[in-house]
Amino acid sequence: MNRTLATLFLMNLFGFLAKAEPIAVGSPAPGLSALDQDGSPVSFAAVYARGITLVYFYPKADTPGCTAQACSLRDSFADLRADGLQILGVSHDTPASQKKFQEKYTLPFTLISDHDGKVAAAFGVPSLLGFTSRQSFLIKDGKVAWNSLKAKTSDHAAEVQAALDSLK
Repeated sequence: MNRTLATLFLMNLFGFLAKAEPIAVGSPAPGLSALDQDGSPVSFAAVYARGITLVYFYPKADTPGCTAQACSLRDSFADLRADGLQILGVSHDTPASQKKFQEKYTLPFTLISDHDGKVAAAFGVPSLLGFTSRQSFLIKDGKVAWNSLKAKTSDHAAEVQAALDSLK
């Protein structure tokens, strides 16, 4: 067994790998609450009630892939909003880290601090040592309408737009 597989085996054995089964398309979306980048509570159910919502998970704020993903959504935000989309970005980062990330890249959407991992667990998004897997979910009428279990980084907005178009 190579060194990487042995390490992953040991991490799994000792509980460092969070096993998760993503919520399926058609399932009710988790209606939990979590803190945003300002430390204010956000009710996911209240956000869903305002229209179609993208909930996207990323491993760590201000890292290359996560920045490319967020900036992809930022750069296409006007077009995505024209379709009524709301965006919630979620990672294990603290509200303060999320705020710095939002301000540094002028992100026009809400970032959620999932420091305790409850949001990722509710969506069935796996985590490894506090870093969530890069996954995305579109919520429509309170249900999961689409998911990407290997969300893209720099092309994420195009991926989301194609999903939105297929829901029309």
